Amino acid sequence: AVGSYLALTGYDFVVLRHLKRRMRYRVTALASFTSFAISFTLGFPLVTGGAVRYWIYAQHGLGPGDVARVTAIGGVTFWLGMGLVLGFGLVTQAEMISTLNLVAPSLNRLIGAGVLGLVVAYFVLVSSGRRELTIQGFRLKMPGFRITSAQTLLGVIDVCMGAAVLYQLLPAGHGVDFVTFAAVYSFACILGIASHAPGGIGVFDATMLKIIPSPSQEAMLASLLLFRILYYVAPFILALALLGANEAARRWRYLREIVSRGDEG
Repeated sequence: AVGSYLALTGYDFVVLRHLKRRMRYRVTALASFTSFAISFTLGFPLVTGGAVRYWIYAQHGLGPGDVARVTAIGGVTFWLGMGLVLGFGLVTQAEMISTLNLVAPSLNRLIGAGVLGLVVAYFVLVSSGRRELTIQGFRLKMPGFRITSAQTLLGVIDVCMGAAVLYQLLPAGHGVDFVTFAAVYSFACILGIASHAPGGIGVFDATMLKIIPSPSQEAMLASLLLFRILYYVAPFILALALLGANEAARRWRYLREIVSRGDEG
């Protein structure tokens, strides 16, 4: 879980380099970690994650437009990692996955190849120089090949580390290798995100219960509950504590400045 959230802190760091905005890593780490931890739990990441980022970055001179760009491009990083893990798993572990999702191996490979094709197409697009999007007057320039490669690597690390949390908690005897499980985990995450439920709760859990073999439903539910505590609840509480500490430190600095100005006067 720590490894996954460390990778998430790299999302903002890489995007800010693309935007040529200098920011200390501890600031980007705080903004990235707290925004993801809160948006994962509350849902609606563009709203909740964007609001947390703006609250922190605005204190360091970043405007709402740049915060929106960081949030949008950071979301692309997440999808690149998710797509690569899902596509690779469907192509290389088609037979194993077919025993879980009851879909023909050839169709699994076809879907996986299609997902990988979308990732490759995105790389081709950003490498061609046609990287600027304009949406209702809002200009968004996507990163080039090098930064996109770094984004993808961070996304893969994040997804695999997150999958590893639940994989270690699975009941014994499931018989699923990690590459297959990571692909199933990615698919369940995508369904959870599409549902707009906070943390994908219900949809993600039902998908894992349906697909992953388990000696009992109770054992699998216990694993999913522990996963949510470790990957969602604990980081969410920590993020709230860090935001509170950051605000307290900011107000203390402000009071000290007022006192020092009064002494000088």
